[in-house]
Amino acid sequence: MHKPVLIVLGTIFVVLGFIGMFLPVLPTTPFLLLAAACYMRSSEKLYNKLIENRYFGSYIKDYYEERGIPLHGKIMAMVIMWPSLICSIVFFIDFFWAKVAVGIVGVLVSAYILSLKTKRIDKRKGRVVEEDS
Repeated sequence: MHKPVLIVLGTIFVVLGFIGMFLPVLPTTPFLLLAAACYMRSSEKLYNKLIENRYFGSYIKDYYEERGIPLHGKIMAMVIMWPSLICSIVFFIDFFWAKVAVGIVGVLVSAYILSLKTKRIDKRKGRVVEEDS
């Protein structure tokens, strides 16, 4: 009985994660991690499909295996997130405390991303060569 519920929740989290790729205040990675956790407990097929996805599957695997995030991933997260947040705060959010909340969320998400290990990849060999804390 709980497997269908987990499959539905996982699918909802995948959709929210996908939407979060385009909306600056909706986080992508936490929703994809939740989807992976739901699928892991309910559908091996959907879990494998998610972690083998060519766009974000490796990030989910690396996160669960505590191998870190590639440096270009951290840079891209900041480059995409901050202009979106600033644009939202300046042009789309009228309520002062909502602007403050979005700014605080941005700082906290940034701090979390930057605190994760940085996975360094040797591009010539295509493998991890070093991990930093």
